[in-house]
Amino acid sequence: MTGADCKQKRSRVRGHSDTANSAPLTEVAREMAKLWRRHHLTYDQTKHVVEAARRELKLTPPRQRQRTVDRLDRGEVEQLIDAAYRQAPRYGLLVKTLFYTGARVSELVNLTPGDLHLNLEPPQVRITVAKGGSDGYVPVLPALAQELRTHLDGRTGGYLFESNRHDAYTPRMIQRIVKAAAQAAGIEKQVTPHRLRASVATILLDAGMPLDQVQRFLRHKRIETTQIYAETSVRNMGEAYVKALK
Repeated sequence: MTGADCKQKRSRVRGHSDTANSAPLTEVAREMAKLWRRHHLTYDQTKHVVEAARRELKLTPPRQRQRTVDRLDRGEVEQLIDAAYRQAPRYGLLVKTLFYTGARVSELVNLTPGDLHLNLEPPQVRITVAKGGSDGYVPVLPALAQELRTHLDGRTGGYLFESNRHDAYTPRMIQRIVKAAAQAAGIEKQVTPHRLRASVATILLDAGMPLDQVQRFLRHKRIETTQIYAETSVRNMGEAYVKALK
């Protein structure tokens, strides 16, 4: 590789953004591994090389890494659900179920009537198609359980939420329903199904639910994943503290 090639590659790496395609980084990593292998570098030596390269390129870490997840407060969630009901009753129930179960959109579209165990105390929904295979039961409020009974009207087959052609909703359709409800409710934040999942998590934490129980509710395999929502909860607590005492 010529000096000009090295300079050009270094320039590309310096300007590489977090949202850029990962293929160039894979290429750089592969070439770096070849160079380290040629010089028989140890683990500690490679760390030193990385730090030296950062200094050479004058790279600095971001001032603040955003690890918390923004969410809707309880009032905004209620506005969102009310707006969805005004669009169509089944949309309102769908958005309410999405929020109160903490389901991922890919899980919600696959729920069937057989996944509902509404006669238990408390009523429960079995999430059977979960990311990473983390299936589990989540509780739901009795009022939601009654709405789901009315929605099914004795139906035992098909999907819990179906299109007019009795097909399952697509994840994209759920996203459009949530987005349209947010716009109708006048919510300026970007609202997605995942943000509803983040919202119920932080609301539960704010209300005092232990972190391990929230982990089980969200069906996270690692508590570190749930910890992200706990950090959001602490941030909101701090904002409320300042607002109350200033």
